Amino acid sequence: MSKKIAVLVNEDTMQRCSCGGCLKAFMNKADSFERYADEDIELVGFTHSGGDLAKKIESFKKKGVTTVHLSTCTRGKNENYESIAEQCAEAGFDVVGYTHGSEVSKEGKAAIELNAKN
Repeated sequence: MSKKIAVLVNEDTMQRCSCGGCLKAFMNKADSFERYADEDIELVGFTHSGGDLAKKIESFKKKGVTTVHLSTCTRGKNENYESIAEQCAEAGFDVVGYTHGSEVSKEGKAAIELNAKN
């Protein structure tokens, strides 16, 4: 049985980004996805964090998502990064706070990692 994953991307960035870095990291099990090297993984949600986040979270639950990855651009550009991570953890998802690149940003901001709180 595969582990079901969703990725939340920064809304503003998604307006001009092809999301190739996030998708490449997922497909190659690189960077934040290295943790799944010996597991089958399935990407069942890929959307931006804007709009009705609660509705998106409910959709993830219905699809069996266990882990939500917040994109690297969300960590770097979204002032609500920590709040989004907390909402996802409160909803019962493990949260990994980046997708590709380093776990620590060039500015020194470490990626959040939270365990599901339900």
